[in-house]
Amino acid sequence: MPRTTPLEKTRNIGIMAHIDAGKTTTTERILYYTGINYKIGEVHEGTATMDWMEQEQERGITITSAATTCIWDNNRINIIDTPGHVDFTAEVERSLRVLDGAVAVFCAVGGVEPQSETVWRQADKYRVPRIAFVNKMDRPGADYERCMQMMRSRLHANPVAIQYPLGKEETFRGVIDLLEEKAIIYRDETLGAEYTEEEVPAEYKDIVREYREKIIEAACEADEKVFEKFVHGEAISTEELKAAIREGTIAIKLTPVLCGSAFKNKGVQPLLDAVVAYLPSPVDIPPVQGWTPDRSGVEVRAADDKQPFSALIFKIMTDPFVGQLAFFRVYSGSLTGGSYVYNSTKQVRERIGRLLKMHANKREEIKDVFAGDIAAAVGLRNVTTGDTICDENKQILLEAMDFPEPVIAVAIEPKTKADQEKMGIALNKLAQEDPTFRIHTDPDTAQTIISGMGELHLEIIVDRMMREFNVGANVGKPQVAYKETIRSKANAEGKYIRQTGGRGQYGHVRITVEPSAVGAGFVFENAIGGGVIPKEYIKPVEQGIKEAMESGVLAGYEVKDVKVTLYDGSYHEVDSSEIAFKIAGSMAFKEACRKAHPALLEPVMKVEVVLPEEFMGDVIGDLNSRRGDIEGMEARPGTQIIRALVPLSSMFGYATDLRSRTQGRATYTMHFSHYREVRSKGICLGTRRNPWRKRNTSERSRT
Repeated sequence: MPRTTPLEKTRNIGIMAHIDAGKTTTTERILYYTGINYKIGEVHEGTATMDWMEQEQERGITITSAATTCIWDNNRINIIDTPGHVDFTAEVERSLRVLDGAVAVFCAVGGVEPQSETVWRQADKYRVPRIAFVNKMDRPGADYERCMQMMRSRLHANPVAIQYPLGKEETFRGVIDLLEEKAIIYRDETLGAEYTEEEVPAEYKDIVREYREKIIEAACEADEKVFEKFVHGEAISTEELKAAIREGTIAIKLTPVLCGSAFKNKGVQPLLDAVVAYLPSPVDIPPVQGWTPDRSGVEVRAADDKQPFSALIFKIMTDPFVGQLAFFRVYSGSLTGGSYVYNSTKQVRERIGRLLKMHANKREEIKDVFAGDIAAAVGLRNVTTGDTICDENKQILLEAMDFPEPVIAVAIEPKTKADQEKMGIALNKLAQEDPTFRIHTDPDTAQTIISGMGELHLEIIVDRMMREFNVGANVGKPQVAYKETIRSKANAEGKYIRQTGGRGQYGHVRITVEPSAVGAGFVFENAIGGGVIPKEYIKPVEQGIKEAMESGVLAGYEVKDVKVTLYDGSYHEVDSSEIAFKIAGSMAFKEACRKAHPALLEPVMKVEVVLPEEFMGDVIGDLNSRRGDIEGMEARPGTQIIRALVPLSSMFGYATDLRSRTQGRATYTMHFSHYREVRSKGICLGTRRNPWRKRNTSERSRT
């Protein structure tokens, strides 16, 4: 079956923003105006198409990325609506990895909020071109210019307004198109489906002139031809300005800014026009680069149906009716349902059962997929998020996604014996779907420990176990993911000798440990000379040290940011073995850490509290009592913002405490910032047992 939409008329976009900026509301209007939905779904009523999970409908937030497809002006737009809550950052990460463009939604009142910064950085990481939509222009305190100023100062972006609001707050009735120099006024009785184009009101003429000059200035920076015309005093047409803005957007030199109110059905159609006009199609972006399977050379795939097939799995979902669904983005070539693909990450050949086009949780079976398409496959058994599937004769390995490490853990146990077996199956299926959710068993207590990105993340996991898998569970108190490090340099020796009658075991190493740069992780240096330790035993020494790092000397937490230098040792021609040197390396590392002034590190969260001014003193005092450092304060219309760095261990139950202190009038957001040394003397290391610890092979071999 041939392609129905030309590749240059395809757009793969994501809707990204801070929680409650209006992403899903905007997406629902897009589905309505493009004819996918016959009525508008509302987040606050629990009827939004894209928020299809029960937990999403109850809480009024997006938890999982939902994909859909719509047609606008003969262009096919594949949309992924992403979550805004910090606990579900991984959903944004994996979506942006496979998208060609994004719409960043900002609240006109809140402006650039903490999670806006996080998702913007993620888009920068994958070099995703984006346009901005300043939503909620009808709200009290809405400020379009301030929002753009915050984009410059906080995101280091180059926002270029191509629209200006016509009225604001309760008088907001439409937008002014600064390129076409016309006013677009929406009719409320048709839910914004109909609008009139009028001349710009006289009181806005000067504003339009000022902003058009800024557009021409930005166009000159983006396009040399426009610059030449400007220098020679020639007239620049609207079409030339649009072409220059498109060029600048795709090159990530500028961000076109539009405005509106999705909830009041104003400004969504011009946003769709901007998606088509300024965001790239798969042919506008550079060909995707990957490696040969042995990573010895670079492979390149252009977005072309005639190229060998290559795609990236970006999401796994368990469906009660069809089993495991693997969402993938096709970068090159085409694929037919029922054919075989090669998983170059796992190096296995698998058969695709059926191909599906997704619309939230509804699905439509399709026969083929082509370059630039986003679809789901049924029948792939051995895939995980980040795997590459490709043509077996022309293999390529695409770059996978990096996901943050969990920062919080809880113990979980089944309520009944009947739940015991089902719980293991349910947890493994949920872990397959979510790369930031981990499971392991505590070696000392045999308890099952689950870890994730925050309290809400784990709460949703337990809730899904109950609803989707009918598994009841009791959950313990949250545990923080502490880490350990060292403060100074130290030397140590590790000698492992065992005689058992036959061939013995002999391994002997001398090492130096010292702190490495913050965030550098584990650095291993081999300074052995003269064959003191044979080459084949160096790698086992490094492996033994790595395993010893999983359980530190202070409280059994993982050790980070350490440099280890192996400088001396000895071996026995008969008794030495890889396992002996592995154990010797582990012993030496433990001994060196004890001498190097070990320290406990804790995760610190960036907290932003929005509250009425009269509660400022009480809330600041409370944050200080939680070992928080106040970073700054900011006044906004009717509210105050407090920004602070607070240890995660002090933030459990903060939502309830904040509500009681502010009569329910304050809100807060937090996301992970960094690890720092524990300052509180109240943490007793001698009695603390690490629920994250996994017993390593060196420990097992000695028991």
